Amino acid sequence: MIVVHHLNNSRSQRILWLLEELETPYEIKFYQRDATTNLAPPELKAIHPLGKSPVIVDGDLTLAESGAAVDYIIRSRGGGRLQPAAGGPAHEKYLEWLHYAEGSAMLPLMLNLYTMRLGEGGAPLKDRIDSEIDNHLGYVEGALAGRPYLMGEGLTGADIQMSFVGEVGRAFGRLADKPNLSAWVDRLHARPAFKRALEKGGTYNLA
Repeated sequence: MIVVHHLNNSRSQRILWLLEELETPYEIKFYQRDATTNLAPPELKAIHPLGKSPVIVDGDLTLAESGAAVDYIIRSRGGGRLQPAAGGPAHEKYLEWLHYAEGSAMLPLMLNLYTMRLGEGGAPLKDRIDSEIDNHLGYVEGALAGRPYLMGEGLTGADIQMSFVGEVGRAFGRLADKPNLSAWVDRLHARPAFKRALEKGGTYNLA
């Protein structure tokens, strides 16, 4: 059985959601952020040297990184669900979304979070960060034009992996002029499996 080392208010929520979509049995090990620093607790370092979440454990395998976890779970538990068939251009585009989420899209959003904490010290970077956020959210907005999910009519792991980008963008107030992206986040949050994952995972507030 897969064990999810789950940190509150974190990317690991989407791993619980994926497992719920696949109706795959799993176990949750809970961790709480430090109330002062908002950082993950040191106990996570005993599971993986980075001390980050999500981390999944499946037998002898320990995996960090959301994209790797999403890919592994779908390949090992999906039975062909939640991804396009391998070998075609749709599958390659799907893989691009899996890597894009953390490789590119989240970077300006995280920089925005850090510079906000710097106050005036972060002001010289603000215009550049805002431009990059608009660039990436605009790209996702365009990709969702005329389709309910990133790969078309059905949910895939690409939507689950990219969901955090949309959620953080909304938390920063950046979706007001992105109707496709905003409706997509609402659509994801309305899924029964997403709601079940929230019930099991606990607090999930990115505001």
